[in-house]
Amino acid sequence: MPKTKEEKKLILKELSEKIKKQTTMLLVDFTGLKVVEAFNLRKELKKAEAELKVAKKTLIQLALKDNKLDRNIKEMNGEIALVLGYNDEILPAKAIYDFSKKNKNLKILGGFFNNEYQEAGKFIELAKLPSKEELLGRLVGSISSPISGFVRSLQYNLKGLVFALNAIKEIK
Repeated sequence: MPKTKEEKKLILKELSEKIKKQTTMLLVDFTGLKVVEAFNLRKELKKAEAELKVAKKTLIQLALKDNKLDRNIKEMNGEIALVLGYNDEILPAKAIYDFSKKNKNLKILGGFFNNEYQEAGKFIELAKLPSKEELLGRLVGSISSPISGFVRSLQYNLKGLVFALNAIKEIK
């Protein structure tokens, strides 16, 4: 049954508010995605602090226009859904990319990063990057490595001094 004008206005208002709050937004084609797969996708996105919003192309276009985001959604092929990430900018792209590798019915079409439209390739590049925690771990490791090496070399010098003093003591 078609939606009434009031229902469409509510959907548009909700979409506009969610687009205002997002840090990153992907446009995906979910043509052929089964209900169970869509449910699993929503669970994965929830872990990534993101959500999947499905609406008609016209409503998505109007919501984008309300938020001064420029992209013609109507010319995109397939059934379009929005993936809205609210905290981490890269985690939603990583979740969508990982899911699309397992399920060929989900395709990344592009999206908005820092309120500028980016093609799908850019999001795929971002998704392939290591996670924020992994990068921070690498940074801490690379910072602590020279310091721990320095401490070890000082310990060996002290041990060498102790061995030398013990050897002198034993000679006398």
